[in-house]
Amino acid sequence: MRNSNLLRSFRLANRKLVKILETERLILRLVKERDAEFVLDLLNQPSFIEFIGDRGVRTLEEARNYIQTRFTKSYEDNGHSLYLVELKESSTPIGLCGFVKRDTLPDPDIGFAFLPQFGGKGYAVEAARGVMEYGRDVLKFERVLAITTQNNESSGRLLDKIGFEFERLIEMPPDNEILKLFLAEPL
Repeated sequence: MRNSNLLRSFRLANRKLVKILETERLILRLVKERDAEFVLDLLNQPSFIEFIGDRGVRTLEEARNYIQTRFTKSYEDNGHSLYLVELKESSTPIGLCGFVKRDTLPDPDIGFAFLPQFGGKGYAVEAARGVMEYGRDVLKFERVLAITTQNNESSGRLLDKIGFEFERLIEMPPDNEILKLFLAEPL
């Protein structure tokens, strides 16, 4: 492993808190229903809505349902998901980072979103590097994709820092939005 701080994956046992990996300053773990308040806040940030989309989650109950139908289901179905990113020192949740398996893409794609107050500190790059190593070493991915809106320059810069290259523009259902497709291979 390139990152000596990367921990081995832990199995989901009795639906308890499960740490996926650890970096120098961060812990990435499964998103649980108890994280609903954080998820509600993150999904309703103006930057999330602008660059990722409005998920229509407006209440804690809707956030809990989103966690179950998106994050938990993805982990159970695919063995990976977006993970909650928290500061190691304080256990403060600051964002999400992990892998998404979309029916419209041939390979998993990396996704990430962070609360704006934690931007500019290198946390997103640190989490994304850890997730990519986890994808290579534990999940055995041979390649990973990423998609961004055409105007999301900050995500494009992050992807560049972790080894992705712009591939082409693609049309993504259901609304046929034209997005940038990035590729990292071999991992």
